Amino acid sequence: MRKLRGLAESSDARVAEVGKEMEGLMKTWMAAIYAARIDPPPEGLRIRYAAAIERLRQQCEAHQADDHKVLGSVAREFLYEGKVILRPVNEPHLPLTNNAAEQALRHWVIARYLSHGTRSEEGSRAFALLASVIETCRRREACAWRYLGTVIEAARKGLELPALLAIPVAA
Repeated sequence: MRKLRGLAESSDARVAEVGKEMEGLMKTWMAAIYAARIDPPPEGLRIRYAAAIERLRQQCEAHQADDHKVLGSVAREFLYEGKVILRPVNEPHLPLTNNAAEQALRHWVIARYLSHGTRSEEGSRAFALLASVIETCRRREACAWRYLGTVIEAARKGLELPALLAIPVAA
């Protein structure tokens, strides 16, 4: 939506017109998706908004090679990712954004940036695995340190590694 808002506010009247139309289509779908979560239309949103979806596709086809760099980029993005972008039209229960996923990863991305990343593929895998274990423990209200200690102890003794469910809740 930010990209479409930017196009709609362009000083180039032609680009602004296209941006306003595309933004209007997306706002209409968003409102319809929210409404369908409460009272789904019998024919489904994809059928109800088929003409609007086709109009967006036509706009994207027409502007994918546009001289305006951002308009062309947005048009190509919609053409390449259209099925994913419009998936909530078919499945209104899905979130309209990936903000939750981005927020969950944000502190790990910052940690990797501050530590200047890893130096090997093995280090990258270890970092990702630890991040996953720590986040899973946090969500299950288990102590990540206790779990990691138990795993290391079991590995040193050659025992089977414990399942996360076997670890007591953080005290």
